[in-house]
Amino acid sequence: MLSYAEKIREIAGRLLSSGAVDMVIGFRQGMVPMMNEPHFAKKPAEAAKLVWDSHCGINLANYLTDRKEKIGIVAKGCDSRNIVTHIIENKIKREQLVVVGVPCQGMVDKRKIALKCPGEITAVTETETEITATGHGFSLTFNKKDMLQHNCALCIHRNPVIHDELVAEPVEEQQGIDRYADVRAVEAMNPEQRWKYFEDLLAPCVRCYACRNACPLCYCPTCFVDESRPQWVGKGQDPSDVRTFHFLRAYHCAGRCTDCGSCERSCPVGINMRVFTKKLEKDCLDLFGWEAGLSLDVRPPLDVYRPSDPNDFIK
Repeated sequence: MLSYAEKIREIAGRLLSSGAVDMVIGFRQGMVPMMNEPHFAKKPAEAAKLVWDSHCGINLANYLTDRKEKIGIVAKGCDSRNIVTHIIENKIKREQLVVVGVPCQGMVDKRKIALKCPGEITAVTETETEITATGHGFSLTFNKKDMLQHNCALCIHRNPVIHDELVAEPVEEQQGIDRYADVRAVEAMNPEQRWKYFEDLLAPCVRCYACRNACPLCYCPTCFVDESRPQWVGKGQDPSDVRTFHFLRAYHCAGRCTDCGSCERSCPVGINMRVFTKKLEKDCLDLFGWEAGLSLDVRPPLDVYRPSDPNDFIK
């Protein structure tokens, strides 16, 4: 995967030099270890800053909403699925995009690595299979597969579903992955246990809205939590308001979420809010055979009605 960077730079430079695009959105080296930043290359020379490694977890589809330019965008599997969703929802046109597809083998979880290190990490290096974290008085090497983000470890769509350029041959997709074991564990709880689980899960939330801001699906001009006429939810830390925010945000992602992990990755207190979106993802798969962002030609289940739709919820 480390060999992708040179190919990405070559493609981006060519697209910008030829005038095929106005900009290329990709990644550049971040100021902090394990946190690469979005890079908007508008001149061929700026393509030289583009990088690719195991720290490119931000979903770049987040930067496409309502743009008017002709854009080249670097996209791994989950990014490409969110690009499909953006196109279906008329947030950008397919003809505006040149998708530079990147077969992905997963992004590492910076929190997993930090928890195993005895101090502040000042530098990180990696090979195709290992990652080494270095700090004052320590240097520790880990197997990348053991350090993957949880959503990446469960991913079965690692290759881009749409692309105009592909930086490498597709990687082998994972087989036999139980993606919903954690959801079934919550489903098996009785109501009291489940309520306690959600209370404990959301107790650390500080209402910073990093999960909302990082999510490529949350593009409403005014979020429901910011509305004041009418005011749908309080602005403070009342537990009912915190739960209302998380539950409603999850419902807004129903049938649209690709489990890219942006919400969980961005949370400063490490809340696993993916448990909500994964439950709705599982329901869409069980009820409608639907996975978000796999086709430009099929409307999401909440966009259409069929007489055969399940209606057991009607009492």
